Amino acid sequence: MSEALITYELDGPVALIGLNRPDKRNAINDALVDELNAAVQRAHEDANVIVLHGHGSNFCAGLDLAEALARASGKITPPRKRRRHNWHMVFDQIARGPIPVVAALHGAVVGGGLELATAAHVRVCDETAFFGLPEGQRGIFVGGGGTVRIQRVVGTTVMMDMMLTGRLLNPAEGLQEHIVRYVTPAGQALAKAKELAQRIAQNTIETNWKIVNVLPRIQDVSHDDGLFFEQLNSAMARPPEVEQRLREFVEGKAKPLVAKDEAKDAGAPGKGA
Repeated sequence: MSEALITYELDGPVALIGLNRPDKRNAINDALVDELNAAVQRAHEDANVIVLHGHGSNFCAGLDLAEALARASGKITPPRKRRRHNWHMVFDQIARGPIPVVAALHGAVVGGGLELATAAHVRVCDETAFFGLPEGQRGIFVGGGGTVRIQRVVGTTVMMDMMLTGRLLNPAEGLQEHIVRYVTPAGQALAKAKELAQRIAQNTIETNWKIVNVLPRIQDVSHDDGLFFEQLNSAMARPPEVEQRLREFVEGKAKPLVAKDEAKDAGAPGKGA
């Protein structure tokens, strides 16, 4: 029996989903996408937060080019009718699903791997990470939602430069271009991602849902529509636990969210958790 291409583990309210093709640098093929989809759907039911990571020395080197070649040469029979790209469906389940996703990145985060990473809501990398979009040098184009997600993160000119020249960004540049929000020493990205996920899991489920679903949609609409959308959501009925949380804050019983030193160092390259 072949080894699972995706690993799944529950750590309290956090689901750990791991890409598990380390000998292929976790390159994405159709079988991996199918297993990733199943794991994400399972986590939506089991957990309050997902941590997405890669086994081995890389997060993800992107599209499995051997499978792409087989498809381009006709060795893989195309579907009889056009259908939505399977990557788009799964990555949207990550980006606009019911719970937040934290990505732990190391080694190669290139091509489809970068598209997958930018589907997550919070991204952490370690000092071994590098980011790239080599599709231009392969004669292909991004196909996992990168024209939407990556472009909105880094901007059009940065994405054009990465695609046209094949330039690789290091962790400091990834931080500068907002690909990541935290940089850790080598080997510590997953631990930091787990720590952040546990903190996020302390929020109410309803608030987390609004953050990961309302904010990106407001980005897509006009100023006035955005304010109207915000008002509708802020006026929604709140679960009973909200009153208790507000009372704890007013009475000075709420725990501080982030220590001052941690807040200061959270985004600094080379700083651990």
